[in-house]
Formats: sequence, structure tokens, C-alpha cells
Amino acid sequence: MYSAERIAPEKLFTPVRQALTRQLAPGTPLVAAVDDTRLPKSGRKTPGVKYTRDPMGPPFQVNFIKAQRFLQISMAAPADQGRTRMIPIDFVHAPTPQKPRPKADEQLWQQYRETQRRSALPKVGAERLRALRTAMDQDRQQERPLWTVVDGGYTNRTFIKNLPPRTVAVGRIRADAKLYHLPEPTANKPGRHRVYGIRAPTPEDLRQDNSVPWEHVEIFAAGKQHPFKIKTLAPLRWRSSGQDYALRLIVIAPLGYRLTKQSRLLYRQPAYLICTDPNAPVQELLQAFVWRWDIEVNFRDEKTLLGVGQAQVRHELSVENVPALAVAAYAMLLTSAIQTYGLTGQPDALPPPKWRRQKSPRASTPSLLQHLRHEMWAHAIRFSGFASAQPDDTKPQKLDCPIETALFYAVA
Repeated sequence: MYSAERIAPEKLFTPVRQALTRQLAPGTPLVAAVDDTRLPKSGRKTPGVKYTRDPMGPPFQVNFIKAQRFLQISMAAPADQGRTRMIPIDFVHAPTPQKPRPKADEQLWQQYRETQRRSALPKVGAERLRALRTAMDQDRQQERPLWTVVDGGYTNRTFIKNLPPRTVAVGRIRADAKLYHLPEPTANKPGRHRVYGIRAPTPEDLRQDNSVPWEHVEIFAAGKQHPFKIKTLAPLRWRSSGQDYALRLIVIAPLGYRLTKQSRLLYRQPAYLICTDPNAPVQELLQAFVWRWDIEVNFRDEKTLLGVGQAQVRHELSVENVPALAVAAYAMLLTSAIQTYGLTGQPDALPPPKWRRQKSPRASTPSLLQHLRHEMWAHAIRFSGFASAQPDDTKPQKLDCPIETALFYAVA
């Protein structure tokens, strides 16, 4: 079924995307998160398996694992008071090319370099976003903007310059990025028109600038509203994005937290974001970026609960289609749960254990799988009662007449 291409995983994601898009209000942007994941493998003869850096390794020690590389796009379900859920709508294999031998001819090395540029993750991510934008236009969603939220690995020249039309990108940027103000108008002046103006402060300089006041916004995260302190600066230009985009810089102050109620206040690292649309609402942009974390939850559920990447297949087409089919089934499960129970609804289940102190704000994937098994197996396993080899009365039946009288009667 997989090696003969009897299944098209892309067509399985289409009804999921269409069902979620129909629930969005008119004019509401479609928020899509783009990220990649590694599926560990034990052998190198499987197509697409290469040595890659272990993302779970510590920062002070670079570890390498043999794994396949996949790229996923998850769409944010219609939000309810800032609460949403990311659901996969695309899952493609993004392997790296095989490196030729050092003594190979120059033509082979040139072909390898060209394939390496085409298979770069930012390039593949931009191509999949272009396919998503085309699918939205075919569904008569031309007026709906597409917002994509990414991490720092995709905030570069390759990704931004290949974005499809009517698409806004929000991603992390380096603290020492060199940004520029817009140049002064040079319509009636001779010479080449300037693209970049004077140097703007770096994101770290803007954070430390006391002359720029902090703004306070409320963002929903982790089950409740959280206050964020931010600074913004727009419009700006970045050499990686060129003159086609005017950017907005957003600086998020470090968030304070406590490990326990009695512990001292600790702070996280600051965050620096850029947006390719300087006129977009800042609070909605921050909310969309906070939603991006849910794609990491998708990766955890797919690997640990559904076993994505554990199938022992060797054919090139099977390697691509088997994990994609499992992710499509996972997307259909989450979409059906939202349509049935809503974002905060829970399926009928046994009471939670007493050690679980707080109730989950939404239906977890294990509870949905358990309920799905119940619906599939309940009608197949039917009990009409256990058979008993002994009667209900285990004592022997008493005779009406004594056994002596019956014995004498038989002899006579």
C-alpha cells in the first residue's frame, strides 16, 4: 500500500485544514507553525538516514544520532479567549543529500551542492508554505492572511525571501542583529536610490535603552493570562530580508518565575522577534508566537504515543508515507475531538487519580486514544454472561424417602 503509492498523505490533510478553516471568523488570519523533527533510526541503509545533531543533547556537548528529518506545519484551531490547539496539516520528508567521495569529479560535487541548497530546511519550509497558500486560494480564501511563526533556524534570508504572497512571518532574531531605519526619500536626487538608512539599535541595545518605555500586554499561556513587558521599533530593514519587507522589532523582557512558592524569583532569557508586517497588531503577533510551542507537543505525542518513525520499512516511498499517514490520523483525531467536545471539553472517562491535583485544561491525547479504543471495541466485545459449569445450588439434592426404604423396596 505504501511502496506502490496507493495512498496520498497530502490529500488526507486537506479535510483537516478545510474543517478548521471553516470555523475561523472572516478576516481572522490562519496561524501556521513550521518546525522540523528527527526520527531516530538504527541503520544507515534506510533512505534519508543521516548522522545529525541530537536536539535533546546538552548545550555544552554536541551529540550525534542517526535519524530521518521531517518537516511539519501545524495550524492553530479557532481560538477561544486566547486558548487554542495546534493540529498538523502537513508532514513531509526532508532528507539531506548523500555526500560524494572526496575524489569524485567536479560535476558530481556541483550537483551535490545544488541539491544541498534545495534541500535546506528554510527552503523546504518556504516551499511548503507556498503550497499551503495555493491551497488556501483554491478554497476561496484569498482574502485570509497567512501568519507563520518559526524559531530562529528559519529566520534567515532563504526563508524570508521565498515567502508566498499575503504571508506574514514572525520569528526569533539574534540579539546582535544589524538593523537599519528606512532611508530618506531620494525621488528628485541623482544617483542610485538608497535601500537602507542609518543604523538602528540592535535588539539588545533596544532592551537596555532606558529612554524607550516598556509596554504592557496580556497574553494567554499555560491556562491563564500572563503580563508581558515589550518594546517595539518599526519600520526597519534587515539585509537578510532585503528591500521587499519593512520589519517590526519586538523585544520581550525576561519573565519572572518561582520554582516553589517559597523560592526566590528567577528570570528567563529575553526574547527578540521580528515581523514582516509592521502594521500587524502587536498583541495578536505575540499571542500567535506563544501558540508555536504547541507544535513541540505534537512532536512528543507523535513519537511517544503514536510511534511515528518506529515502523521498520526500507522502501523510499514507504519511508515517506508511513510516518505521514500516522500524523494524518493524529490530526484527524484532534480535529474530531475539537468538533465534538470543543477546546476545553473532555470525553467520558473514569475519575482521575487523587494524585492529579489540577484538572487538564483540554482533552489530552492519551484520553482521546482511550476513548477511541472504547468506541471501536465496545461493540465488538459483548458479554452475555459467564458460563457456569455448576448449578447455583452446590449441595446435593435431598431425596423424599430414606435410602434404606428405597433399598428394601428394590430387593423385595
